Amino acid sequence: MVFSSITFLYYFLPCVLVLYFAAPRSMRNLVLLVASLVFYAWGEPKYVILMAISIGIGYFSGLLIEKYRGRSLSLYITVIAVSACLALLGFFKYANFFADNINKIAGADLLMIRIALPIGISFFTLQIISYIIDVHRGIKAEKNLIALAAYISMFPQLIAGPIVRYADIAERLKAREESFDDAAYGIRRFILGLGKKVLIANMLGVFCDVFHDATDKSVVFFWLYAIAYMLHVYFDFSGYSDMAIGLGRIFGFHFLENFNYPFMAKSATEFWRRWHISLGSWFRDYVYIPLGGNRKGKGHWLANIFFVWMVTGFWHGAAWNFIIWGLFFGVVLVIEKLWLLSYLERSEVGSRIYTWIILLCSFVIFGAADMGQAADYLGSMFGLGGHPLITDECLYYLRSYGFVLVLAAVGATPLAKTAAARLTTSKPTSKVLAIIEPLALLLILMVSTAYLVDGSFNPFLYFRF
Repeated sequence: MVFSSITFLYYFLPCVLVLYFAAPRSMRNLVLLVASLVFYAWGEPKYVILMAISIGIGYFSGLLIEKYRGRSLSLYITVIAVSACLALLGFFKYANFFADNINKIAGADLLMIRIALPIGISFFTLQIISYIIDVHRGIKAEKNLIALAAYISMFPQLIAGPIVRYADIAERLKAREESFDDAAYGIRRFILGLGKKVLIANMLGVFCDVFHDATDKSVVFFWLYAIAYMLHVYFDFSGYSDMAIGLGRIFGFHFLENFNYPFMAKSATEFWRRWHISLGSWFRDYVYIPLGGNRKGKGHWLANIFFVWMVTGFWHGAAWNFIIWGLFFGVVLVIEKLWLLSYLERSEVGSRIYTWIILLCSFVIFGAADMGQAADYLGSMFGLGGHPLITDECLYYLRSYGFVLVLAAVGATPLAKTAAARLTTSKPTSKVLAIIEPLALLLILMVSTAYLVDGSFNPFLYFRF
């Protein structure tokens, strides 16, 4: 089940809301847990067993780690529990990758496993690992199994984040106050996220499909594809995060922001402070800093950066282009930290052009079927593919999708937010805005619904990660 579906919007969510708010406060975590398991089981019921195993690992290891805290046994339990989580992730997500590469390199004949990737496993695995490590570091273990299970399986952010740490919502799991203001904010945020996904991301996805099928490509067409794909990923993922944050707020949870206008960054370093914030902070706190960060000399520091970015890339997918994508950013970030940042700070225009080119190239690698296609696309963008500068086919599709490209480009900036903030500072305009906003949200919901009724299934990109 996905948020951007008629089933979720008009059947599942209304039923869950009625049951949740009708239940006594002491039962609301249970309602949320059952709803989350139904949500997760909708596509692949058998993977609920995997979810239950993962919850069990987190729950029982947390209790044992706390019981033996201060003794070496606590560390052993932590290592075993984290290893068990990684083993499950490795089996379901990476077994075929390793088997395939061993077969190619060693001429072996390892059996490929015919098994689907459990949706969201990369996200809820990181949440469980962070909980286990945090208990080892000193936070109290959750003794209420239902509360911990609700945290791990919570359907608003289960499938594609943001990655929520137990410590950030522990108190709200125990006692929370849902309010009309929170619900109003949550509904607004959810509808805006839905509009991002259905009205912008999906349309940009169609443009990308058109490009792949085109027979008369050109240099300009390759650049337009790179721009469209980059914005497609942003609106798809940030739209999901908006919906997750909105749903969480309705149920009384305050999830942290996951995006902060990343394309306004003036360097790749700043971009990664603004993009998928929950993932970046997770790898910083649970991988980079434990490895020593930048505290053990330049050589160790560089090794840590490259390792973390290789793992970050590999986390995104079991393919070489994701590993190369991660290492690409590792190289760029090292160059920036050692030399380039001081120069970028001196040029407003130059720093933005540099950053956008770096990001466009990175998203071409990220979205490629393999490294061969990535190399072909990157070469063609810079005139090495033997393609003409521009063709009639490119102009035709630019006219057809130009509006959504411009809308996406503007929507990726804080322009609309800034304009709305200025309007609310004036009494006359704030009153008008108070009338227009709910009407605009209703229109977005209606148009999105019409697209969902008429369109085909279009899952979120990060479901496959």
